[in-house]
Amino acid sequence: MSAAVDLITNRVRERVRREGVDLAADSDLAHRFVREELRSYSERALGGTAPLIADEQAAARTIIAAVTGLGPLQPFLDDPTVEEVWINAPDRIFIARNGVSERIQLDLTEADVRDLVERMLRSTGRRVDLSSPFVDASLPDGSRLHVAIPDITRAHWAVNIRKFRSGMRDLRELVRLGSLSAQAAEFLHASVWAGLNILVSGATQSGKTTMLGALLASAPPEERIVTVEETFELALAAPDWVALQCRQASLEGTGEVNLRRLVKEALRMRPDRLVVGEVREAESLDLLIALNSGLPGMCSLHANSADDALRKLATLPLLAGRNIDASFVLPTVASSIDLVVHAELDRTGHRHVVEIVAPTGRVADGIVESTWLFTRTAKGLVATGALPVQREKLTRAGVDPADYLRTTK
Repeated sequence: MSAAVDLITNRVRERVRREGVDLAADSDLAHRFVREELRSYSERALGGTAPLIADEQAAARTIIAAVTGLGPLQPFLDDPTVEEVWINAPDRIFIARNGVSERIQLDLTEADVRDLVERMLRSTGRRVDLSSPFVDASLPDGSRLHVAIPDITRAHWAVNIRKFRSGMRDLRELVRLGSLSAQAAEFLHASVWAGLNILVSGATQSGKTTMLGALLASAPPEERIVTVEETFELALAAPDWVALQCRQASLEGTGEVNLRRLVKEALRMRPDRLVVGEVREAESLDLLIALNSGLPGMCSLHANSADDALRKLATLPLLAGRNIDASFVLPTVASSIDLVVHAELDRTGHRHVVEIVAPTGRVADGIVESTWLFTRTAKGLVATGALPVQREKLTRAGVDPADYLRTTK
């Protein structure tokens, strides 16, 4: 930022403090303040008391970003090709485009980084300080913010902004992008419509949340959907949708609301479909109990494969207490989960569904048995020709899985 632009930015901020207004909430007022301060500066510059600004329009955009947005990061957040921005240190800032990371030439100061974080957290009601050195928050545009500060980090504030991508609305969009085959999309659409319980698995950044949102777009419009997340990430167009997120403890250590509590509260809200954005710990037990009672649901989970996802889901409920054991959890997972959709991010940055499997409902030697319905080959995601063993829900909904799972030559 040039000295002139820096000066005008500070004058706008002083005016904001003096008049007690919120420019982030009033775009017209922000533009008026910037125009007036630019005009005042230009008049002084023409009188020879200050250097001229070569491009006033560019200067205005920079100042607007500084006083209402996220300053030098704002152009990257406005760029639709950028999906994530992260700061390792004030002079080490990276972005990801289409799954591929690159370092950007941008140098901030420690104070700049703290100011950016404070501005992002202002609308969330969350905080980060020595007593709470991590924060996970949802920004007004739906993007997800994560911050860690020293002495948890070695020396600098670590900031991640995972942008909300509004274009991924349904399974057809994933087919268009090559993440899913048309045949698999049709089968998944029918499965969601029939009320199957679906587990979406994959590594970090493999597209699990995007897949969950696309699957939920196939739910019948009259359904009441309740989603439960650590921080808001899912964005649905469903007319009857309630979104719940966790809450951090207060400075006094009270008021925390965790995922287990939210799952239990969600069950009191008359859901037709319950969705847990990401299963991590003991809340998996409450979800399995809900699914086992006949309530359709979905969730996502970090795992290396569909089989690993089922094993992990059969292990996480054991964290709920000593009175929970595998003899209860394993058959519950086998009978409650109808499909596992596993996604991967490849080395080129492309996200693909690589397998869709259906648990058989049986457990053998401590392992939930599954049938592979789709697998990725050199030809893409193709049907194996196998049919799910558990097909009662599909049959009740008038869906014949054989119509969707025929192999093609």
